[in-house]
Amino acid sequence: MAKLLETRSPHGVYGRPVLFNTLQFAWFFLAVFVISWLLVGRPTLRRLFLLAASYYFYGSWDWRFLGLLGLPTVIDLLVGYRMSIAPKHKRRGLLLLSVVSNLGILGFFKYYNFFIDSVVTTLHSVGLHADIPTLQIILPVGISFYTFQTMAYTIDVYRDRSEVCKDPLTFALYVSFFPQLVAGPIERAQNLIPQLARDPTAFSQSEAGKALFLIAIGLIKKVVIGDYLAINLVDRVFTSPSSYSALEVLAGVYGYATQIYCDFSGYTDIAIGCGILMGVRFNLNFNSPYKAHNLQEFWHRWHISLSTWLRDYLYIPLGGSRNGSFNTYKNLMITMLLGGLWHGAGWQFMFWGFLHGGLLGVTRAWQRWRGTEGAYVFPTTAWGLLKHAFFVLLTFHYVCLGWVFFRAESFGKAWAVLKQISTLTTYHPNLHGWVLLALVVGLVSHYTPDSLFEWARSKFAALPWYVQGLLLFVVAFVLREAASADAVPFIYFQF
Repeated sequence: MAKLLETRSPHGVYGRPVLFNTLQFAWFFLAVFVISWLLVGRPTLRRLFLLAASYYFYGSWDWRFLGLLGLPTVIDLLVGYRMSIAPKHKRRGLLLLSVVSNLGILGFFKYYNFFIDSVVTTLHSVGLHADIPTLQIILPVGISFYTFQTMAYTIDVYRDRSEVCKDPLTFALYVSFFPQLVAGPIERAQNLIPQLARDPTAFSQSEAGKALFLIAIGLIKKVVIGDYLAINLVDRVFTSPSSYSALEVLAGVYGYATQIYCDFSGYTDIAIGCGILMGVRFNLNFNSPYKAHNLQEFWHRWHISLSTWLRDYLYIPLGGSRNGSFNTYKNLMITMLLGGLWHGAGWQFMFWGFLHGGLLGVTRAWQRWRGTEGAYVFPTTAWGLLKHAFFVLLTFHYVCLGWVFFRAESFGKAWAVLKQISTLTTYHPNLHGWVLLALVVGLVSHYTPDSLFEWARSKFAALPWYVQGLLLFVVAFVLREAASADAVPFIYFQF
């Protein structure tokens, strides 16, 4: 496949994509918002318009991606329909067709070169020479997200947990709906298809205010905190860790933990806000993950749509916690290793999954030994609160250890980061005031009570529309001043 010699991003080489954090998207969304509500009462025409808008949104990255979006749509639409009329003994074959075709497309575009490089390296290690060519493959943006979403549909139909969607237009929109197309949340058919199949009900000014508040918060997270830390700290540290002191490198690791949360949860906030304005409710995808007191709770709070997908469609089918402790730990490890591979074609992602799978197993074993499986009771005593804070801090640093391998371009770079931290040097000329402020604000705001956030959102929603407009203008001005010359793509677009 030939390269596109246009705008370069961390994910490959793309055209002029419509990014959430651009004025181009603001105009695009405004037009879609107005027209879609004008079409209420004409549901077929409305869905057709939203489908065209979604395909335009995705095609702005590269028009060739549209075929990859359309192919699983057609396959899984037909598979789902055939399942509804096929005898039970033939449904397994239809499900296999869906899974193999979806994973085959995903595997080729995302893992072909990784597989070839791994085979060549292995053969060289045993003294065999092989010259297997790799391909110039552009990774289609968001392919892992919509692949998992459409696979969930066919699996749920097979399990009789979801009704068959017989309307091609609605199903195509379910796969491609632009607010959550490229980075989730990964929505189940049971939630999203019924909402897309009917006209939305009118929402109140209060709901609109809450949606706009979410969008503004998401953009602030992304541009003011995430992008600023990436450009002025994280990218520099991870590119050449030996050029910085241990304190600066450690700050860079904390900075990446802050960046990836602000980047991804910021995207989710914008997606949920846009969905509300379009009359669609997405499920919660983040719930203050760095407040987790153990790794198990972290995965109940981080990227919830993926963690529940892995639980329902991988961990439980493997056997879950049935059939003894050994099988439980084995299933946890397989799930997290494949979860790591889902994030990227590299051994460092597999190791990241290994770190999480290992500690999840240890956590499960500890809970079984203590008899503390089940719902966590938040402590009320001073000693209990102190222990809770300690374990939150410990969990956060273990997650940060995993982030080192997640962010690094290779194992070598990851070890270089950890080695530099071990020098314990404290020279810090690069930790200037604005960098520290962004880091502190990003971390501290994460630990603010949820009630305070909900209070602020409700207060904003209750303001007159012109005051809301003035505040949003101020936010836009801040974003303009804080933004880099070129819009920085969201991290999870590459997955």
